[in-house]
Amino acid sequence: MKTLQAGDMAPQFTLKDQTEQPVSLEALRGKKVLVYFYPKALTPGCTTQACGLRDAKNELEKLGVVILGISPDSPKKLAQFTAKKDLNFRLLADEDHQVAAQFGVWGEKKFMGKTYDGIHRISFLIDEQGKIQQVFDKFKTGEHHQVVLDYLRSL
Repeated sequence: MKTLQAGDMAPQFTLKDQTEQPVSLEALRGKKVLVYFYPKALTPGCTTQACGLRDAKNELEKLGVVILGISPDSPKKLAQFTAKKDLNFRLLADEDHQVAAQFGVWGEKKFMGKTYDGIHRISFLIDEQGKIQQVFDKFKTGEHHQVVLDYLRSL
């Protein structure tokens, strides 16, 4: 697994969101985009992370950032996640994990003695020109939104 780094161009993608509408990174050119990868909707860590971003959305928008969450879940599961947790941003379905692989966040994981392939919890801040500006890979799920805000405020 070779994760993309700051300075790399972000791979272009189009995925369906929780309402089955296609969302493309290219359509967001000219805006900063936080693309955050998470393993599974409605699990404790992923819920904590999503709710932190939900609560910080207004502040992130003031800083010019659009939030996109990506997981291997189906649009139907993402719709349930959005409704149950009152999420206010788009979640994208990467069911065949091709986009995760392009960003270098799909790979071997270990949990409770088992080894399997899955999404690594890594986020990418993509600048207005489509280049990765910052990679966030060391954070606790409950602090993710604050790490991103602190970085943006330091610019």
